[in-house]
Amino acid sequence: MVTKGQQVIREWYRKKNWEQFPFQQEMMDAYLNGFSGLLNAPTGSGKTFALFLPFLADFIDKHPDTYTHQTNNGLLMLWITPLRALTNDIKKAMQEVCDEMGLPWRIMTRTGDTPAAEKQALKKKLPEVLLTTPESLHLMLAQKEYPKLFQHLQVVVTDEWHELLGTKRGVQVELGLSKLKVLSLKSKVLSEDNYSDEPNFPDFGLKTSDLRLKIWGISATIGNLEEAAEVLLGNDFPPERVTMVRANVDKKLLIKSVIPENIESYSWSGHIGLKLLPQVMEIVAKSNTTLIFTNTRSMAEIWYHAILDNYPEYAGIMAMHHGSLDNEIRNWVEQALHAEALKVVVCTSSLDLGVDFRPVDTVIQVGSPKGVARFMQRAGRSGHSPGAVSRAYYVPTHSLELLEGAALKEGIKAGIYESRDPLLLTMDVLIQYMVTLAVSDGFRADELFKEVKTTFAFADLKRSEFNELLDFITNGGKTLAQYDEFLKVEVENGLFKVNNRRVAMRHRLSIGTITSDVSIRVKWISGGSLGTIEESFISKLKPGNTFWFAGRSLEFVRIKEMTAYVKKSNAKKGMIPSWMGGRMPLSSQLSAVFRDKLDEVAHGIEKDEEVIALKPLFALQSEISHLPQSHEFLIESFKSHEGHHLLFYPFEGRLVHEGMASLLAYRLSKIQPASFSIAMNDYGFELLTEEDIPIEQALEDVSFFSIDNLLEDIQHSLNANEMARRRFRDIAHIGGLVFTGYPGQPVKNKHLQASTSLLFEVFSEYEPDNLLVRQAYNEALAFQLEEFRLRAALQRIIKQNIILKIIDRPTPFAFPIMVDSLGRERLTTEPLEERIAKMARQYGAGDVVNTEDRKVRKAGVARKRGL
Repeated sequence: MVTKGQQVIREWYRKKNWEQFPFQQEMMDAYLNGFSGLLNAPTGSGKTFALFLPFLADFIDKHPDTYTHQTNNGLLMLWITPLRALTNDIKKAMQEVCDEMGLPWRIMTRTGDTPAAEKQALKKKLPEVLLTTPESLHLMLAQKEYPKLFQHLQVVVTDEWHELLGTKRGVQVELGLSKLKVLSLKSKVLSEDNYSDEPNFPDFGLKTSDLRLKIWGISATIGNLEEAAEVLLGNDFPPERVTMVRANVDKKLLIKSVIPENIESYSWSGHIGLKLLPQVMEIVAKSNTTLIFTNTRSMAEIWYHAILDNYPEYAGIMAMHHGSLDNEIRNWVEQALHAEALKVVVCTSSLDLGVDFRPVDTVIQVGSPKGVARFMQRAGRSGHSPGAVSRAYYVPTHSLELLEGAALKEGIKAGIYESRDPLLLTMDVLIQYMVTLAVSDGFRADELFKEVKTTFAFADLKRSEFNELLDFITNGGKTLAQYDEFLKVEVENGLFKVNNRRVAMRHRLSIGTITSDVSIRVKWISGGSLGTIEESFISKLKPGNTFWFAGRSLEFVRIKEMTAYVKKSNAKKGMIPSWMGGRMPLSSQLSAVFRDKLDEVAHGIEKDEEVIALKPLFALQSEISHLPQSHEFLIESFKSHEGHHLLFYPFEGRLVHEGMASLLAYRLSKIQPASFSIAMNDYGFELLTEEDIPIEQALEDVSFFSIDNLLEDIQHSLNANEMARRRFRDIAHIGGLVFTGYPGQPVKNKHLQASTSLLFEVFSEYEPDNLLVRQAYNEALAFQLEEFRLRAALQRIIKQNIILKIIDRPTPFAFPIMVDSLGRERLTTEPLEERIAKMARQYGAGDVVNTEDRKVRKAGVARKRGL
């Protein structure tokens, strides 16, 4: 039987001359039948409408005669997105649907960009649909009488759940949903007439099966979709009410690598890729609108500057978009994309997610995205409408990275996608959440413990650990009891509450799990804001220095009250800001496909254009050393004036290589004491020492690559204490141990580092079993060393045939690793380009190495305008 709501939706589709996809109809049926779960759909498939329209149909079914004039319904739908940039497009699309159907509803947003006046208006009157972020949801939970806000809530949708899963922001969502589920169960006593100030009143025998709240997530394809749904819904959700809706849309995807015209003269190393700018601009000229994705904000600034410098005719039809630009600039870029006013936009992950830019027909990825799923996400930004073709070009920044292009294609073809492993027992996030509830209406310990245990993240939380956290927020724990600033929460008749207004205000300002260096706002001296740059970069500038930011050449004038004032500069050269954050490592899935491609090369299989183009490089590698097959593990050894070089090639990603390099260096040093210099990239790592390394003796020992005593050896081989100390900085920030400052008055970064370091030392000495310290060590192992992947890699290597090659000069595999080591030496007066060239001459690499990767010569650049 077709309901009234379904009739209205079908009529709306008919008037739009659109066809409802099968998965959208399946989603409609699942929603109207009371299911919750996960919608798996690619970008550009109509996934927003797939969830929003069933929600409207359900409302119309409940109010068939009054839906066109029924107002003041309260908050009915909460839509959580990971990026503020997503909310504008989604809001516009939803509002248009409501207007066209005659629903007198308001669709509003509440994010960090929402003006204060709008936030106050939201407190007085909530819209029917609110788009928000995980941080803003927790800010709502920090309001007095917050249950009133959610008493009419019918559904919570978490958009782009795959981006939040495996992050502390995802844990925030889990905790927020656990509270919303409880409020929904108790909603019958949360009406205006009988509202109780007590947030944890008796449950009246209600069970999760009585839950009226629907919870849905929207996720792109990842390797653990079922687990992703379990994490989102929690471990108490009735399984008979959970389903998975898969789009199975045959999204047409055209992927092509941009291959250097002369691979033999293309750089063996580097991470900018500007030598291919002429070929990139040919693609841009032939396209309607192009997004050029880079992996870092600095890289975006460099590419924007290079295009403007070499192709000045693009001035006015080119823009840049990244997270450090001012919100007004980003909004202007997004609106200009919609209006088809831009030919090309250089961007970062700030445009990764579901922003709907229909004019975009081409995406260019500069440098390896290091993961199949990430590349698919970015490729989907082109042809962002049902039935359209997504065109994506892959631009390698150095020769061997071209093979990653072949691996990306193979991974997508085979449907190999990365999993997002959920975080467990993140105590810093839980501490923040507990204080958030204490700031609002307070909480009772037994009730909150039961709620928190329903989340995937804290299913294994022990009551003794929870009690330790309670003691920490009320008494400062075992160590900080003498310091009033850590005694935030008071207990009154079993109710944990924050009564100090200063504590409450500072906590609300600190809600969130995104940590970074202290940011300095950049403003014109004549007025107007450009965005933010981290304090560590600004502190190096002197008045008169020139730097490039927001696509402009700027002269630094002065800094005042955490604001850097600048004026326009005509200088053609200047520094490029850098932001904190390391390079992304190669994912385990892409690593595996990469090794498979290398195995094909070793067997002479040449089915990929990338492999054919790389024949000269692989021939040289084979001539000097060896091309490893899948059952082989290659080690290269040679001597130079620097000492003895050992190069290992696990092809497992730079984080695994960092841990493995230190581990093997430690095990070698037990045979013969030595000091090692270590360098690594995504393909392998180098051990360098002045003395001869007894590698043959080490390889005879079966324990050299063994996982026996792995954690103990890691502790000895690395400065685990320092690694944990670095992780503790963010944990202390999230857990509220340090206050980062008021708006416009942030605490200097060096002071924050000093405070967190002191706390870490105090805990380590007087309370070594502290939960936050333990978390810091666990995070160091999991995130900085990827200990699980390291263990798996060693287990793989120990089964392989070890191929030790004694060579007389660096191979194409070795050279990029050695260049990486040059970039990290501390004391030198030579530019990196000159040092690479000198090393190339020294080792006889000759013309194969080209250091013009960081700049484009104007002379002789052949261009095809085509605008």
